[in-house]
Amino acid sequence: MTSVPRTRADAAPTGTGVRSRPRAALPALCATQITSWGSVYYAFPVLLPRLTADTGWSANAATAAFSLALLVSALAGIPIGRVLDRRGPRVVMTAGSILGTLALLVIATAPNLAVFTLGWVLAGLTMAATFYPPAFAALTRWWGPDRIRALTIVTLAGGLASTVFAPLTATLAEHLGWRATYVTLAVILAAVTIPAHALALRAPWPPAPPTPASTDRTPVARSRPFLLLAVAFTLSGFAMYAVVMGIIPLLTERGADTTTAAWALGLGGAGQTLGRTLYTGLSARTSVTTRTVVLIGLGGATTAAFALVPGPMPLLIALAVLAGVVRGNLTLLQATAVTDRWGTTHYGRLSGLLGAPAHIAGALAPWAGAALAGPLGGYPHLFAALASLSMAAACLALGTSRTSGTPPQIQHQGLTRSPKN
Repeated sequence: MTSVPRTRADAAPTGTGVRSRPRAALPALCATQITSWGSVYYAFPVLLPRLTADTGWSANAATAAFSLALLVSALAGIPIGRVLDRRGPRVVMTAGSILGTLALLVIATAPNLAVFTLGWVLAGLTMAATFYPPAFAALTRWWGPDRIRALTIVTLAGGLASTVFAPLTATLAEHLGWRATYVTLAVILAAVTIPAHALALRAPWPPAPPTPASTDRTPVARSRPFLLLAVAFTLSGFAMYAVVMGIIPLLTERGADTTTAAWALGLGGAGQTLGRTLYTGLSARTSVTTRTVVLIGLGGATTAAFALVPGPMPLLIALAVLAGVVRGNLTLLQATAVTDRWGTTHYGRLSGLLGAPAHIAGALAPWAGAALAGPLGGYPHLFAALASLSMAAACLALGTSRTSGTPPQIQHQGLTRSPKN
């Protein structure tokens, strides 16, 4: 491998070097990602059984409100992204933390399903303003050529959200009930994320690096590999999110109590973190198409194992950890899909086009999974259907090699390499 000088797009913006980088931002964002994901996202599947039993609302209706939040997040991310580019993350993420606290309090005190749904709409705006995308935008601009290391650290921390908050939520719910648990989570969210975002993200916001001249004359977004990859990620993403939301009801159908099922979900988050530490080695040893097919296929295999293996519970928990390992790799696979095939020149536009259908599918997956479980005959049958979707996605991924034109030169930590297809 040959060292090459960084391009202007990869270098830190002029006058905004390391001295302008907020030292507290990285540890603060690690803490806020764990807390935001844990309290707003991962607490819901743990509390859902108690919530529906207490209120009489159907699981389908409650999960539809949660799916609406994910859809709102996907749509709101576009204008919020523009604000981040211009103004930086401090105001956006601090406001998101305040709104998230309000959203959880609305959910906790909702007297009916309509107010409950309103709370989740507010939570969807919170997700768009505080989850990975704004954190990634902050680290990418502030860390410049060192962004890969910073992004990896925050992603590893975020993977611990379910490990910390799923068992914590289950324990709180046993003693407090679901409403008081959401109030407690709102207090934790406010105490951790509002001051962290307000105080640790105060550094000057560097100007955007100059946009490199476009050299891509091929219609990548209309190419067969791109379209197949978009469909593959959409099917795989739908299955993955439905599995995450379905693990607790699946395990309770298998005989686990809610606390044990919550621990299984939490340990799956630990597996997700482990998986992300393995991706660099996997990337160095496989072609981009091979690892795409293998990882999506492994996602289907672990889902099928959940459907077919009735127990014992330690084995099912081990499967949850293994499924988390695969999810952790899939997250980084999707993050690097464009650069590994078509380079970095049009990364933002192509990533947005590639990710949009997958995000919408992920938003619909929790509601659709809950709605389909009954007609299909229970969660084991649902997981069998989701495994089939993942396997179909793996087959489509066979056609996602970049087969035309000159292979793009991928810059990674100052080194140049051509991706293997």
